[in-house]
Amino acid sequence: MLYFHVLCCGVVRSGDSCRSRSVTADVTVTSLRFSPKPEHQEERSGRAGDLSAGTSAFLPRRTTRPHAVCWGTHSHWEAAMDDGKPVWAPHPTDGFQLGMIVDIGADTLTIEPLNHRGKTFLAPINQVFPAEDDVNKHVEDNCSLMYLNEATLLNNVRVRYSKDLIYTFVANILIAVNPYYDIPKLYAPETIKSYHGRSLGTLPPHVYAIADKAYRDMKVLKMSQSIIVSGESGAGKTENTKFVLRYLTTSYGTGQDIDERIVEANPLLEAFGNAKTVRNNNSSRFGKFVEIHFNEKNAVVGGFVSHYLLEKSRICMQGTDERNYHIFYRLCAGASEDIRNMLHLNSPDSFRYLNRGCTRYFSSKESDKQIMQNRKSPEHVKAGALKDPLLDDLGDFNRMCVAMKKIGLDDTEKLNLFRVVAGVLHLGNIDFEETGSTSGGCVLKNQSSQTLQHCAELLGLDQEDLRVSLTTRVMLTTAGGAKGTVIKVPLKVEQANSARDALAKAVYSRLFDHVVTRVNQCFPFETSSNFIGVLDIAGFEYFEHNSYEQFCINYCNEKLQQFFNERILKEEQELYQKEGLGVNEVHYVDNQDCIDLIEAKLLGILDILDEENRLPQPSDQHFAEAIHSKHKDHFRLTIPRKSKLAIHRNIRDDEGFIIRHFAGAVCYETTQFVEKNNDALHMSLESLVCESKDKFVRDLFENNSNSKDSKQKAGKLSFISVGNKFKTFSCLLTPSLRKALLS
Repeated sequence: MLYFHVLCCGVVRSGDSCRSRSVTADVTVTSLRFSPKPEHQEERSGRAGDLSAGTSAFLPRRTTRPHAVCWGTHSHWEAAMDDGKPVWAPHPTDGFQLGMIVDIGADTLTIEPLNHRGKTFLAPINQVFPAEDDVNKHVEDNCSLMYLNEATLLNNVRVRYSKDLIYTFVANILIAVNPYYDIPKLYAPETIKSYHGRSLGTLPPHVYAIADKAYRDMKVLKMSQSIIVSGESGAGKTENTKFVLRYLTTSYGTGQDIDERIVEANPLLEAFGNAKTVRNNNSSRFGKFVEIHFNEKNAVVGGFVSHYLLEKSRICMQGTDERNYHIFYRLCAGASEDIRNMLHLNSPDSFRYLNRGCTRYFSSKESDKQIMQNRKSPEHVKAGALKDPLLDDLGDFNRMCVAMKKIGLDDTEKLNLFRVVAGVLHLGNIDFEETGSTSGGCVLKNQSSQTLQHCAELLGLDQEDLRVSLTTRVMLTTAGGAKGTVIKVPLKVEQANSARDALAKAVYSRLFDHVVTRVNQCFPFETSSNFIGVLDIAGFEYFEHNSYEQFCINYCNEKLQQFFNERILKEEQELYQKEGLGVNEVHYVDNQDCIDLIEAKLLGILDILDEENRLPQPSDQHFAEAIHSKHKDHFRLTIPRKSKLAIHRNIRDDEGFIIRHFAGAVCYETTQFVEKNNDALHMSLESLVCESKDKFVRDLFENNSNSKDSKQKAGKLSFISVGNKFKTFSCLLTPSLRKALLS
């Protein structure tokens, strides 16, 4: 089964073909975003149900009478005008608006909006669509609409959304829209039972229907199933993933501890990998592929989690209204006094890695009273707690501790995790100043002495070694004297700050790797017959300011869109033609040229970036110039000053580039691209943490220190390409999904 979220609903324009027979082998999800209902404006958690769609592999043939009416000729519009039938016409903010045709031109229609009688506007013919006779009537399956087009689909979903019916089918496609609050009984135990063993379409649209179909296909066909969950931030990807996992373990588990452990692993992963963003209070800042494994009796026997692309930049810097990873705030809010004193913790505003973003806690009225005043930031005291029906830093800390115990982490390991988290916070508070001497370089500020001591103590490092490693860089001579001579090169303040932040990112990212490893160890299995895999991946992202993270995410979505085009559109149409079905061909844009622009050898943007990283003095400006120079005539690439948005037109050519993606053009600002693409530490810091006196910290870096990629050449900084890692993952992703579908 393929379970797919995409960011545009254009795919449903192939709905006419969906009506003639069921789509075999795949599922589609369309991510839609409506404004939260007024009473839930403050509850934009993006958690209580997003847009989800799915179909399972090799569905039985289902024939339904193709009854859609295709419009486009002048005679149709003349008939609509004569009969006084309303149509959907473009609207700048609402997408579409109802209106009447008052005149017909060669390529345009003159429309009179129903809610603004007397006023007219021109609309291109290809952007006007026929409307249903009753626009307030809704159906569970969009294919039941007389006129299936972009406007009627969106209107049907909107009408259902207003009635808390967040799931809608398009044949075997399920659309879901985030309601931003909990809908009573929508995911209750009795709801789970009602979908158990029921065929797709016999009950109202629901994510449980997709999960059960995946299980039954696995059981009958004896083949593993794949579910892809994608969508923009706040669409509810993570929550729907959890609904799928809970449904499978509840319905088809063995009733043993392993079922509960699979579900209880989520709070731990969310604590270390999720954060508040401007769009989503509980945004997953990493991608994951969760496998639920079944034995020969089709019962749950274990699971496995693979993860990739943790957003490391968030560890050191967040936006004004955003937060760092949840664990930092939960530790500050919920740690006992003994642990708090042991870890030298204070309120969030006292840490550099937290105080440049939002320092308020998530809490209810009751839990806010339980958090001591000295643990609250001035911002929290003044503005009050952040509100979310499903988030509470104090309560979530306690639930996380319970989850740790249930999945097998003892008090010692739990304290180890907390100790490293606190160590990262103290590391961020180390400040530097210029020495003022002719030799250049920098030293620690006097007020950082205590912070240095706390950091060294928590991470098991020698205090003096940490100070030296942060302010100097060790290099080995290769010529001009005895080879192998160690030289300490003083670092400037800016370089020392970068070294400090690089160490913090390295420590935290390896801690997250350890958390995922321990989660996998808590539900082991010896043998497995098949599995149901759920890919929870960030969807297409487009913000006012887009950086390296958005570039990687959108690249992966280009790969998934290509997979979708091949599996849903291209192969289905070939099958229609083979079977002689009279279905109009669906035209779509092949995005292979965009993928090549990014991943092609030598000339691809990722390879150009890697080459920039290998230069003696790499720079973001030179990288941007190289892209424009090598692709100056590429259709998909252009310069920022050609953007339709004024804020992007102010960006110089050497500060960014625009890519025309399948979902729209995105302007990427190349600042920090070079830094974010390098996953290595310089030799001094690498050696420091690998020789930590603390076994837990030392083990975090053990695999890295043994890796050939991390070995440094004499006199050179090491370079481990983040982009290359992500390209490898993306290139392996679609073949893996195809294998699961065809195995």
